[in-house]
Amino acid sequence: MSKNTNTIEHPTTITMKEIRNTEFGGERPLFASHNLRLDGVTIHAGESALKECSNIEAVNCRFEGKYPFWHVDGFTVRNCLFTPGARAALWYSRNLLMSDTIVEAPKMFREMDGIKLVNVKIPDAQETLWQCRNINLENVEVHNADYLFMHSENITINNYRQQGNYSFQYCRNVVIRNAVIDSKDAFWGTENVTVYDSEITGEYLGWHSHNLRLVNCKISGTQPLCYAHDLILENCTMADDCDLAFEYSSVRATVNGTIRSVKNPMTGSIAADAYGEIIIDENIKAPADCKLMLNDGTIVSPR
Repeated sequence: MSKNTNTIEHPTTITMKEIRNTEFGGERPLFASHNLRLDGVTIHAGESALKECSNIEAVNCRFEGKYPFWHVDGFTVRNCLFTPGARAALWYSRNLLMSDTIVEAPKMFREMDGIKLVNVKIPDAQETLWQCRNINLENVEVHNADYLFMHSENITINNYRQQGNYSFQYCRNVVIRNAVIDSKDAFWGTENVTVYDSEITGEYLGWHSHNLRLVNCKISGTQPLCYAHDLILENCTMADDCDLAFEYSSVRATVNGTIRSVKNPMTGSIAADAYGEIIIDENIKAPADCKLMLNDGTIVSPR
């Protein structure tokens, strides 16, 4: 039997058409393609190169045109580059595995279901990962990431570095491990978020959150964790700039070291090695029964 150089066999027995070392441009050059493997392909300026496709593999490819993957179901992207011209590249799609890839384009990943990113760098991640579901990130680094993860849910993250403000706003069901997050207004309005063994830097952390849990975390930034509902801190530390913390929050916190200042926590308990200042004034809200103590169990009073 003669060898067919245009197809490869996958373990699933699906026959894949293969395109190698080719360039495309213009509008919809590969529209409605299915069971297709691209290797060393460049997508030049144009729009919607792989729209309405399924079972796509892209390896060693370069994407320069806008909107290359829209309405795609089932695709693998490996060792590829998305240049700034490939903005809004992956929208309204399902079941993506992306690995060892650099994404220079902004506004990536919108209204998607099933995203796994491994060893991915996104240096311009503004307005990325909006309204997505079932997301897994491993060894991912993002910068310029303002408004990252807006309204997304069911997220797991490990070994992660982020620089960008207003991240994770209104997210639900998130677990983060081993992260360094530099973000003003992180975790606003979130529900069911747990962060382990991480550093979180930036003012106004976790305001209006529900069931935010921080475990073995280092926290810095002014006015953290206010207006939070059912907040938990376990074995955390708070930098000296963490002033006016826990205002109007329901909280159970154990903090190693000193908390610079606590202001009008609403209910629950807070334990620390020491307090710089405790502010309980006429503006505190009911039930106004938060217990403040030292880690040795000694009850402390406002001063």
